[in-house]
Amino acid sequence: MLRSLIILTLIVFAASLQAQDRGTRDIISLSGRYALPGEYKETYEGKAAETGMLNSLTAGFKLAPRTMFAINVNHFYFHVEDEAEMPDDIASPINIHGIIVRAGIVQNFNNGGEMRLLAAPRLMSDFQNLDGNSMQWGALASYQNDLNADLNLGFGAMFNRELFGPYLVPIILLDWRVSERWYLEGMIPVTFRAHYRVNEGLDVGFNHFGLITSYYLGDEEYAGDYLERQSIDLSLFARQRIYKNFFIEGMVGRTVGRSYRQYEGDQTVSFAIPLVTFGDERTVKNTTFQDGMIFTLKLIFNMQVPD
Repeated sequence: MLRSLIILTLIVFAASLQAQDRGTRDIISLSGRYALPGEYKETYEGKAAETGMLNSLTAGFKLAPRTMFAINVNHFYFHVEDEAEMPDDIASPINIHGIIVRAGIVQNFNNGGEMRLLAAPRLMSDFQNLDGNSMQWGALASYQNDLNADLNLGFGAMFNRELFGPYLVPIILLDWRVSERWYLEGMIPVTFRAHYRVNEGLDVGFNHFGLITSYYLGDEEYAGDYLERQSIDLSLFARQRIYKNFFIEGMVGRTVGRSYRQYEGDQTVSFAIPLVTFGDERTVKNTTFQDGMIFTLKLIFNMQVPD
């Protein structure tokens, strides 16, 4: 099954992607997620099932002719239900929320370039005995420019003080209309999309989403611990206009490297970048479950962004 999905993904990646006009943006996005139950990687019999949500809001206003204040708010929710009975000091079921805000200045230049300097506070928690330990602090800086009428390319970095330690993600910003029907976009390696316009109202394509996040646990049984969630989601999608600026989108795919690892709060790493950690001598307290198929349904409000 995995081999077939990979082959299909490569075909779509090579020959298709989304039908979203350049210059438009998803302002509101509401989505639900369901993953097929997966067996535990070790120790326990049975399966664990994952569900979740990812909601986002994007807004902004001009401070000056070439200066804008921009804000993006993302809400994550993940729930994992265990068939196996876990020890008292292990989070089960898992219920974690993440509220990530990116807000700051977008500055445009005479040469067509655009610089973003954004603060990125986060509230990451199981919402049990909520306190200041659930807050995290980060920032994003990037610069991008039009290389031609169809290709915009940029570079930057995201930094966050995760519960496991400092985490830096170098990013490549891509906005490329390959042809009248093909369109590529992304904040690589976090997001990437390849779109193919079937007709005026329908896009199909390939979606990549990968992010490491950490959540403070406040339940009395394991207060002070944190969960580190990792997953790369690879999906095929279809996006259909249902009325004017409203779209519905369905995705089917598979997780790669998914895990919910629980650590004691004083166990951290020296520094981390995607796929690499330095000074990692932590001991995982729990047993996580296998990768599996995922299904996502999303409602979107999209509109033209003013110059």
